[in-house]
Amino acid sequence: MGCGTKEPKITQLCLAAIQRLMSHEVVSEAAAGNIINMLWQLMENSLEELKLLQTVLVLLTTNTVVHDEALSKAIVLCFRLHFTKDNITNNTAAATVRQVVTVVFERVVAEDERYKDIIDQPVAVQGNSNRRSVSTLKPCAKDAYMLFQDLCQLVNADAPYWLVGMTEMTRTFGLELLESVLNDFPQVFLQHQEFSFLLKERVCPLVIKLFSPNIKFRQGSSTSSSPAPVEKPYFPICMRLLRVVSVLIKQFYSLLVTECEIFLSLLVKFLDADKPQWLRAVAVESIHRLCVQPQLLRSFCQSYDMKQHSTKVFRDIVNALGSFIQSLFLVPSTGNTSATPNQTGSNASGNTGSAQTNPGVLGMGGGATVLPAFEYRGTWIPILNVTVQGSAKATYLEMLDKVEPPTIPEGYAMSVAFHCLLDLVRGITTMIEGELEDTETVTPTTAETTSLPPQSSEQQDLQSLSDQSEKELVSRAVWEEMVNACWCGLLAALSLLLDASTDEAATENILKAELTMAALCGRLGLVTSRDAFITAICKGSLPPHYALTVLNSTTAALSSKSYSIQGQNVQMISPSSESHQQVVAVGQPLALQPQGTVMLTSKNIQCMRTLLNLAHFHGAVLGTSWQLVLATLQHLVWILGLKPSVGGALKPGRAVEGPSTVLTTAVMTDLPSISSMISKLFENSQYLDDVSLHHLINALCSLSLEAMDMAYGNNKEPSLFAVAKLLETGLVNMRRIEILWRPLTGHLLEKVCQHPNSRMREWGAEALTSLIKAGLTFRHDPPLSQNQRLQLLLLNPLKELSNISHPDIRIKQLECVLQILQSQGDSLGPGWPLVLGVMGAIQSDQGESLIRTAFQCLQLVVTDFLPTMPCTCLQIVVEVAGSFGLHNQELNISLTSIGLLWNISDYFFQRGEIIEKELNREEAMLQKQAEEKGVMLNRPFHPASPFDCLWLCLYAKLGELCVDPRPAVRKSAGQTLFSTIGAHGTLLQHSTWHTVIWKVLFHLLDRVRESSTTADKEKIESGGGNILIHHSRDTAEKQWAETWVLTLAGVARIFNTRRYLLQPLGDFSQAWDVLLDHIQSAALSKNNEVSLAALKSFQEILQIVSPVRDSEKPETPPAINVSVPLVVGTTTATSLGRSFMRTDSIGERIGRYNGSELPVITDEIEDLNLWWAAWNSWYRIGSESTRPPITCDKLTFIPSQPFLTALIQIFPALYQHIKTGFSMDDLQKLGVILHGAVSVPISSDASPFILPSYTEAVLTSLQEAVLTALDVLQKAICVGSESMQIMYPAIFDQLLAFVEFSCKPPQYGQLETKHIANAKYNQIQLFAPAEWVALNYVPFAERSLEVVVDLYQKTACHKAVVTEKVLQNIIKTLRIPLSLKYSCPSESTWKLAVSSLLKVLSIGLPVARQHASSGKFDSMWPELANTFEDFLFTKSTPPDNLSIQEFQKNESIDVEVVQLISTEILPYANFIPKEFVGQIMTMLNKGSIHSQSSSFTEAEIDIRMREEFSKVCFETLLQFSFSNKVTTPQEGYISRMALSVLLKRSQDVLHRYIEDERLSGKCPLPRQQVTEIIFVLKAVSTLIDSLKKTQPENVDASTWAQVIALYPTLVECITCSSSEVCSALKEALVPFKDFMHPPASKVQNGES
Repeated sequence: MGCGTKEPKITQLCLAAIQRLMSHEVVSEAAAGNIINMLWQLMENSLEELKLLQTVLVLLTTNTVVHDEALSKAIVLCFRLHFTKDNITNNTAAATVRQVVTVVFERVVAEDERYKDIIDQPVAVQGNSNRRSVSTLKPCAKDAYMLFQDLCQLVNADAPYWLVGMTEMTRTFGLELLESVLNDFPQVFLQHQEFSFLLKERVCPLVIKLFSPNIKFRQGSSTSSSPAPVEKPYFPICMRLLRVVSVLIKQFYSLLVTECEIFLSLLVKFLDADKPQWLRAVAVESIHRLCVQPQLLRSFCQSYDMKQHSTKVFRDIVNALGSFIQSLFLVPSTGNTSATPNQTGSNASGNTGSAQTNPGVLGMGGGATVLPAFEYRGTWIPILNVTVQGSAKATYLEMLDKVEPPTIPEGYAMSVAFHCLLDLVRGITTMIEGELEDTETVTPTTAETTSLPPQSSEQQDLQSLSDQSEKELVSRAVWEEMVNACWCGLLAALSLLLDASTDEAATENILKAELTMAALCGRLGLVTSRDAFITAICKGSLPPHYALTVLNSTTAALSSKSYSIQGQNVQMISPSSESHQQVVAVGQPLALQPQGTVMLTSKNIQCMRTLLNLAHFHGAVLGTSWQLVLATLQHLVWILGLKPSVGGALKPGRAVEGPSTVLTTAVMTDLPSISSMISKLFENSQYLDDVSLHHLINALCSLSLEAMDMAYGNNKEPSLFAVAKLLETGLVNMRRIEILWRPLTGHLLEKVCQHPNSRMREWGAEALTSLIKAGLTFRHDPPLSQNQRLQLLLLNPLKELSNISHPDIRIKQLECVLQILQSQGDSLGPGWPLVLGVMGAIQSDQGESLIRTAFQCLQLVVTDFLPTMPCTCLQIVVEVAGSFGLHNQELNISLTSIGLLWNISDYFFQRGEIIEKELNREEAMLQKQAEEKGVMLNRPFHPASPFDCLWLCLYAKLGELCVDPRPAVRKSAGQTLFSTIGAHGTLLQHSTWHTVIWKVLFHLLDRVRESSTTADKEKIESGGGNILIHHSRDTAEKQWAETWVLTLAGVARIFNTRRYLLQPLGDFSQAWDVLLDHIQSAALSKNNEVSLAALKSFQEILQIVSPVRDSEKPETPPAINVSVPLVVGTTTATSLGRSFMRTDSIGERIGRYNGSELPVITDEIEDLNLWWAAWNSWYRIGSESTRPPITCDKLTFIPSQPFLTALIQIFPALYQHIKTGFSMDDLQKLGVILHGAVSVPISSDASPFILPSYTEAVLTSLQEAVLTALDVLQKAICVGSESMQIMYPAIFDQLLAFVEFSCKPPQYGQLETKHIANAKYNQIQLFAPAEWVALNYVPFAERSLEVVVDLYQKTACHKAVVTEKVLQNIIKTLRIPLSLKYSCPSESTWKLAVSSLLKVLSIGLPVARQHASSGKFDSMWPELANTFEDFLFTKSTPPDNLSIQEFQKNESIDVEVVQLISTEILPYANFIPKEFVGQIMTMLNKGSIHSQSSSFTEAEIDIRMREEFSKVCFETLLQFSFSNKVTTPQEGYISRMALSVLLKRSQDVLHRYIEDERLSGKCPLPRQQVTEIIFVLKAVSTLIDSLKKTQPENVDASTWAQVIALYPTLVECITCSSSEVCSALKEALVPFKDFMHPPASKVQNGES
């Protein structure tokens, strides 16, 4: 009532009182109604308007009594007050309205709270039939409903249903109220279907309707096809609408899916370039509000993008943002008052710094600070600081007081859009990654349980799991769709911004966004998008237009897809932003043909860091993009001039060629950190899972392949980035090295290490060897010693390197081996075969240093590691050591390796038992495995025991070295082989000796023999370097000869010393035969050294040097340096066999160990067959070597004297063993050889050493040997059986043949021999072919003759000797020198012959007389007669210088012969054939007269007449002519015949003398004729004397008649002038006085 007075003061007091009451809540519903009515009136009267508003507010806020009509009235009251003219009232009313509306809705919330426990079934609302169906609502809710509905009506300019009495209303205010209700009380709308209905039916259509002017409006088009003029967009409404839309979308998206689709599409349209600038700005702000709500974005994606026929709203939003940003760059903003520079103009005017005309850049030239901004193709847009990260604080959406559109500062829209993008990325990635984390924390358990077999108890778990995974599948689909929808737009926009950014912070944000997107795509496995983002970062890191194929191809792939972005081509436009970036580095591009240099800006470096971060933190999801990342890094590293150093880390290095790299100090200080980031990146690879690690490795490999392709064919420094990083990755992933080892090492081995570029190769090898070394030293779990497979895996690449021929690689490989040995040698275990294989794989052609290094490794192994390696590897060590011996690069290495083999053998010997045990264990295992597989166990030298096999391998290796092309190696290897077999052979099992003999020794002999026989005879000038070669070794043939000698001697020695082991072997006799065959072929080789040595070996195996028995038995080593003994002198069988004694300590040991088991060693070979085999060999050697050559040229090979001597010296010993079966045939064979041997001439070079000076009568050793051989035989026959004695004649024959040599030296084939005096020693022409000198055979023949005489003296009566006419043969032989007499080569010969003849006859003649009747000697007599004849009346003349004493001596010899005849022959004439006696008589007759020589000078004639001889002859003749003892008439006849011959001769001589004397007149006759006549005269007187002395009856009348008939002739000689003749004549005539008888009484007879 008080208020009714309308008096202001009263009214004020009343209102205050009412407020007081209300605040104490004492107002009833009715009272409230009254109060409101009262207030209404006051309002109508415009009284106390502020107090009114206050009262209403108090009334409504303190209690809930005001309802329905009253409430509506109160609200209308407030509205009405809002539209008064008073500003304060207006504003207060507006605030009150807002508060009241809030209160109404708060009541609903409170009411719901009260009733929330009573769940009442809501009545279903039928469609949208009745707007007023509010019956179901509770009171408060109903009020609110009515209020909201009317607000919608009012905004739509329709009449309200409930707020009766409204007079006016503004849309802006209505929209604000709607926005606040929707924003503050979303739950009311979400909980009550009626309200939801209102939203759908009223609010959304309203908004869409109000938006229409904005949609239709096109900037710049004033007219339109629509009949009504187009409404211009109105900033306040538009802005408020956008706010409402924001709220609707944010709060009621789930209710209004379809409507939101429309709203969002509108929002996207508002960003178009032809919309007003303010509208675009506000739209961007609205979108920003959405972008900070990732869950909302997710819902969009689920509701639209993932539905079949729906708009792709989410994608459109992102793409719109992208296009918006691009449009800002392309079209100068119209809302912008600033002048856009006319680029063409400014350039045309020559103003190059076009950026300077741009007002945004505050005088760049002046060095003032540059605003952060984007610049692209001259469009310069500053970056404003618009919002805090992650909150969408809008500027223009909050300008509720502005009516006119504001001017938007330049760069605002851009900045907001930029932040939209960043927030969008941040939101999405954070959300998805958060959810991913959640699912991932669940999934491990899933994985575990699924891997278990499901048991019944777990069934329900599995059920829940499957739900879980289904849910995950759904959400994963959403995430993938979200990313797929947005990535193109984002990438286009971000790339453009990145390119345009001039601000470090902005760049950082863009890069971060790109990085997080790339990582997210990677985690979701979206390869294309991931690669696209990574590509963008990569391109940012590299200089513009940089040709990098990986990136270009990716970009091309992207641009070929059509994304719905307007101006998509912008992204592909090449960057143009060089002008405003600080250049921090200049370097060379990594390309095949580097063109000039490239520059890196600070932004490039920034991108590079991002790239590193990406790889660092998200390596696990990069997968195949590692390729892009690493390729880019490689190029950057190259441009910055970082080079790999030890371990693969990068260090700044000098650029090698071209202009050197220029780096600013800023970058210089950064380099170490960049380098360490790159290294850390690879260190972090240890945290990657296996798959990602493989991706990384593959990427590095393909990168490396590219670098290699580039490095082909030119000598440029290659990029080693990939190789270095492969190394680094390998090193940090040692703990799981197995999974990456194969691809890693495979690439390094097959590609890098075989590359032609040496630097590339070197690094490949460096990387590989470092990895191997690191792998071996790493403490693996389990340790390598227990994980053999891993160890072999690690070592395998080391071995594979052997397949590469580049020496630098091999050097690295070997250095690595050396280091491994030094550090890990003790623990290599099963890796040994691989390590040894590496050393063994070195070929001879691979250069000295390589071989030397490898050999160093081997030496280390042999000296230090033999005991630590498995015994099964010992064989490989032997093989490898052997292979070094065969290398022909470096002689010292070969020789040392042979030394190593000796050391190895020593090691085997010392550790024999241990090695044997281990090998047997291993063997048993292998055997078992082989049996399980059902295959045969295959190893060399199989059935021998494994330990023996080891020895056999060693022997076989040495055997190979024994036939090396280099003599020194052969010699050393040979000595080692035989020493080893000698020293350690006793360790072998008995059966293994079989293999040693056949597979090792004989095999070796075969090869040596073959090489020796085919060796080159060319002279070798020098032994390499300045070594002079001795002439005895100056051809390959001679060098091989040495080897042959050594080998044969070695084998023979083994046969000799180990005979007790060999003989029990089954095939000893075959072995013996083979050995003999070798000895034979060596003996017959055309080389004196070899042949002589062969004989020595022959002597050795025949045990001519007999071994000492048992354990102290010394071993005869082969005479290792067999040089031909030149001065052999008189070598006897024993002296040849002298050799160095060496105690066989091994033999002793063995003797001590198992003396009981040793077979008894015998000196003789019991088995006769062996001896006969030896005899046959000896015979073949002898007959071949002594057989004269068929043709004779200078090069004919003639065996040497020492050889022949040795050969013959073997016989006596050999004979001792075979004498029992030695037959006549064998003797014949022997004879041939002896004869041949003796007839061999000597080379004139050797003759001074072998021959004595010519005057000495000494035998050569060969001749001695021959005689010794015969002597041995003869002695054997002597004590032998009867059957053997038939060999005597053969021996005589042999000796007699030798005797003949005295006069007829033997011919050696057609060979011309010279007498020694005529041979020239070829000392000067050392190499002229030698001449051959015949020996002086005289001493030999004479010695033979002595032997014959001795022998004959012993055997004359022997049956065989008698039967075989030995005596005759002797005589026949002696006849030769006897008949030659003075013509004999040596005077001693015929003298010896005579004395021998006399001795022989003195023994032989009685025998002959004994056997006269048998006729066995019949043929001897004529021979004997001829011999006497030839000797006594020789045709040879004595030499002129023969002294008188000599002559008389010789004559006395003749006299001796005649005396022999008179004592030994003639007295027994009745036992002797008559013809013989007749011959003797004739001879004596001849001797008695005609024995004078015709060649003497007159002075000598007296002496030379052999008067003594004649006298003896004559006396003998006469003695036997007139001997009284004539027993047979025949004998008498012979004497008479002799006399008549004698007389007739005398008569003839005298007649001829008288004739000559008469003719000569005064001249004296020749001296000889005078001598002759004197002789005849003397003979006549002697004859008459003799006749007188004889018994008269023995002389018949005719003889006397003949004597008397001489008288007249004698008388005629009286006239001769020579006094000598006269005195002789006187003597001759005196005896005739006895014939002076008176004549017979013829007259008487006549008378009577």
